[in-house]
Amino acid sequence: MYVKTSVRKTRTGEVRYLQLAHNEWDAARGRSVPKVIYGFGREDQLDKEAVRRLVASLSRLLDPGDLPAAAGEGLEFAESRPYGGAYVLDALWQRLGIGTILTRLASSGRGRPRDAAAAERVLFGLVANGALAPSSKLAASEWMSRDVHVDGLGEVDDDACYRAMDWLHGVRGELEKQVYFQVADLLNLQVDLIFFDTTSTYFETGAADEEVPRDWRGEKTAGQDTARGDGEEAGGDGENTAGKPGGFRAYGKSKDSRDDLPQVVIGLAVTREGITVRDWGWPGNTAGSALIRQVKTDMRDWCLGRVVWVADRGFASKENRKFLQSGGGAYIIGEKLRSGSAEANAALSRQGRYKTVAGNLQIKEVRLPDAGDRFVICFNPDQAVRDAAVRANMISMLEELIAGSDQLSVTKRAELRGKISTMPGPNRFLRVTPGGLLRVDKARAKAEENLDGKYLLRSADPHMSAEDIAAGYKQLLEVERGWRDMKSVLDLQPVYHRLEERIRAHVLLCWLALLLVRVAENHTGQTWPAMRRDLQRISIGTFTGPAGTFRQRTEVPKTARDLLTALKIDVPRKIHELTTPEA
Repeated sequence: MYVKTSVRKTRTGEVRYLQLAHNEWDAARGRSVPKVIYGFGREDQLDKEAVRRLVASLSRLLDPGDLPAAAGEGLEFAESRPYGGAYVLDALWQRLGIGTILTRLASSGRGRPRDAAAAERVLFGLVANGALAPSSKLAASEWMSRDVHVDGLGEVDDDACYRAMDWLHGVRGELEKQVYFQVADLLNLQVDLIFFDTTSTYFETGAADEEVPRDWRGEKTAGQDTARGDGEEAGGDGENTAGKPGGFRAYGKSKDSRDDLPQVVIGLAVTREGITVRDWGWPGNTAGSALIRQVKTDMRDWCLGRVVWVADRGFASKENRKFLQSGGGAYIIGEKLRSGSAEANAALSRQGRYKTVAGNLQIKEVRLPDAGDRFVICFNPDQAVRDAAVRANMISMLEELIAGSDQLSVTKRAELRGKISTMPGPNRFLRVTPGGLLRVDKARAKAEENLDGKYLLRSADPHMSAEDIAAGYKQLLEVERGWRDMKSVLDLQPVYHRLEERIRAHVLLCWLALLLVRVAENHTGQTWPAMRRDLQRISIGTFTGPAGTFRQRTEVPKTARDLLTALKIDVPRKIHELTTPEA
């Protein structure tokens, strides 16, 4: 097509007429002849605004780089925002059905948000913020509004974030359940082994919460329904007993060595593939050994069938083991070698050859009479070297501390003894003679040397091979990696929220972010920090001009394109948005 010009002569001169035409083949004449499609009228009376609108409309069909000079005249670059990371997370969010679940929950029930679609977008924005640029909710609203492009999300203020989090807390139980079944079905997760572990996260505040009535799950209650309802005690060996009043942010034994700050306890359940399927939160002074009972009860409600629970040494009490076996369940639990228990000592004293399994891991199964459980001793040569080096450093430090202490007065030596007692490592190898002299306990060091690189597993499953028991426990490292990622990559801590509901919502958002991150890692075989770096090189640029505004993505680097291919996600369209001025 082209613009055809025709000229007519009048008494006042020549008049030019403009027409939109294209050539058609005339078989009878044997040549092409012009055919007029539309007449613009006289050139001197041309409606240029109408033509400009037509050009802008046709420009939608072209890449900005292909626009004629006149169409792109006056264009100005307005801004550029990272897009690739949010685009991939959003694609996984929709693939796993999380957006659909949230929208469905927001469209039914009491307390639903006024705009379900907007609430879903804000919650996704908060999850993306946790995975891409962790920050406080105040900073997250600014990030979503100014520093990233998220499809379907415009200006966001902190009030919108808090309203969305408050609603999320109200539906978290149903959300967790629906997301689990959706993800387990889509990803074909293996739930015969469930790995469980806890951690604590602290708060940058100087005061713990006031005590309020709580039920056996550690949830706030009006004072009733504090019993478990299944005949089991919920207590443990910690300071807090479920069902008793307490604050959510409370002082307890911190795994981050911040006993001076209030904290909460968080639990994660993870599958063989490293996919987190559920999270829990408890008051900060709740004992870890008491929590697994609630976790098993909750997961049992999801009808998982027979499950082998894999847990760390903190859950090895007789009561916990008995509870995990109830209902046909089983477990693999680490046993403390330095506990001095009769069973641990008996297992270590048994003779036998080690067998090498996965990697350089060596295992030896021992059978103890009258012990219903099976015991597997695992030995890692690399870990043995590391243990020996750590012990040598601690003994060297102790020797430096006590050097010349024989010449000190009794009082000064007692002061030094008190100082060393605050150092768990060196203090383990300190021996005080009957005369009050400080010495290195060589017998203790020799005993520890026999334990280098070893750990003992206890299993109640009679059918699993020793190799599977060892491999199953080794996978518990996936849970520990989850904690590291939540605390470092996703910035779980420190937490700045004060309201319990928002703290729980914050943990849930971190769990959803970790879920998306793990799915991406499993599909690509790369770590999220490396993926994030490559994906964030895809940006959206905004250009404005007389013909309107358009947004265009940058070129996709090969590394990012390979990630999209591995994730089976289409490359984002080049022209993201094009708007024309209103007539």
